[in-house]
Amino acid sequence: MIGLDTNVLVRYLAEDDPQQSPKAADIIERRLTEDNPGFVGIVAMVETVRVLDRAYGLDVREIAAAIERMLQADTLVVEDEQEVFAAMIVFKERQGSFADALIGALGARAGCSQTLTFDQRALRLPGFERP
Repeated sequence: MIGLDTNVLVRYLAEDDPQQSPKAADIIERRLTEDNPGFVGIVAMVETVRVLDRAYGLDVREIAAAIERMLQADTLVVEDEQEVFAAMIVFKERQGSFADALIGALGARAGCSQTLTFDQRALRLPGFERP
């Protein structure tokens, strides 16, 4: 397995750099295999979503499609895949941010009865409460 950093994922998804994007595509589309997949850690996933949103200005549907693309790739192993998928659905339906939804999903999986927050948007999500 080969770990993938945020910048490799962003270059692959955004196809915006004439030197780095083809290298990222080569890694993900040719070098990685089901027997030797790429690992997308939870931090890299959250950072990728944040960069696509803030730096590239992609809309929610485009970012959700990018997450789905990573989740469906046979050559990628996404850490906490089920929670990432659940967070992507919440994000796609504009119920909350991807990061907040992921925090809630990971907490629920860990057995948390609730997630405490001061964030008004996060309070709209199930399982979040004000302290």
